[in-house]
Amino acid sequence: MKPLDVLLVAGARPNFMKIAPIYWALRDHAADHVRVTIVHTGQHYDARMSDDFFRDLRLPAPDVNLGVGSASHAEQTARVMSGFERVLLKRRPDVVVVVGDVNSTAACALVTAKIELDGPRRRPLLAHVEAGLRSRDRTMPEEINRLVTDAISDLLLTTCRDADDNLRAEGIAPDKIRFVGNPMIDSLRRCLADAAGCSVLERLGLAGRGYGLVTLHRPSNVDDPERLREILAALREIARETRLLLPVHPRTQARLERFGLAAGGEGIVLVEPLAYLEMLQVMQAASFVLTDSGGIQEETTALGVACVTLRENTERPVTIHEGTNVLAGVTRRGILAGLAEARRKVAAGTRVPELWDGRAGERIAAALTAAEELPA
Repeated sequence: MKPLDVLLVAGARPNFMKIAPIYWALRDHAADHVRVTIVHTGQHYDARMSDDFFRDLRLPAPDVNLGVGSASHAEQTARVMSGFERVLLKRRPDVVVVVGDVNSTAACALVTAKIELDGPRRRPLLAHVEAGLRSRDRTMPEEINRLVTDAISDLLLTTCRDADDNLRAEGIAPDKIRFVGNPMIDSLRRCLADAAGCSVLERLGLAGRGYGLVTLHRPSNVDDPERLREILAALREIARETRLLLPVHPRTQARLERFGLAAGGEGIVLVEPLAYLEMLQVMQAASFVLTDSGGIQEETTALGVACVTLRENTERPVTIHEGTNVLAGVTRRGILAGLAEARRKVAAGTRVPELWDGRAGERIAAALTAAEELPA
C-alpha cells in the first residue's frame, strides 16, 4: 500500500507552533503509512523568526524552503504561489495542510485548489488548521486570508466551537468541519519544561522580579504614527509602576526609527526578538501581557496570565469569554482600563477552553489519515 503523502506548509513564526504537533503525531503514530514533507515558504526569513523555532520545537529542517522573503502582499503572495506550484508538481502529495492566516496560507491554498495532477480533476486534498476564526474586520489582511482559505478547503479543522458556528453560517458543509482543539497549545504544553531551563530571565535581570511583557507588531498599530504614539504613552504610564519587557519586532523597530519615536527607557526594556522557548519562559513568569498578537491571546489563556489585547477586535473571542484576555482598543485610557480588568478577571478565575488539552495534533493526524476520499 502506497504511503499517504502529507505536505505541511509553514510560512511565518506562528505557523511553526501549529505544524509541530501535527508532525509529531504523524511521526509517532502513523510513520509506517504516512510520509511527511515540510515546506517553509520563507515568509519569515530572519533566523530569530524561523530557524530558532524549528530547533526549539524539535522539528527537522524543512524539506523545501521557498525563500520568498519580505515584499508587498501581492508580490509575496505571487512568489509563494509560483514556488509552491513547482513543489506540488514535483512532490505530487495526497494531502496539503495549511495553517493559520498569513499570506503563505492563502497562497498555498489557492495553488492546491486549482492544480491538476495526474490528469484533469485530480488534485491534493486541502486541509486548513485553525479554520473558522473571524474578526469581522475585512481591513485586516489576515481576515481575507482566512475567508479565502476556508472557502476552498476540503477539510476544515477548528480550534473552538465558535469557529464551527462561523463556518456553518458561511455555508460550509458540516461534514467538512472537524473540531480538533488548538495545536498551538500542544506545542506550549510540550515545551514548557524545556522553557523552564532557559536562562533568559537571568540574562535580562528579571528573575524574581515583577514585570509585564509587551509584543507589538501589527501594521494597523505600528504603521500609524498617532496610534503608535498613543500606545507608547500607555506603556510609559504602566511602566511607572511595573517594569515592561518589549521584544522589538523588526517591523516595529523600522517604524519607530521612521517616526522618530522612542520606546525604551522609563521602565521599558527593549530587547531583540526572543526564541520560542525564551518567549514561553518570559510569558509564563510575567505579571501580565500587553499584545496585538493572535497566538499570544491563546497562549496566555492556557497559562492563566492576564492578557490585554491592543486591538479593536479579535478573531479569538473564546480567549475573552473563557480565558484571561481583555480587548482594550488602542487608546491610552482603554489600555489602562483593560489592564485593570484583565487583572480582576484572572483573580476571579478563568478556564482553559475545550480540547486545549495538548492532544490536538493527534486528532488532526487522525482526521488527515481518515480522509480516504481525495477530491475529484
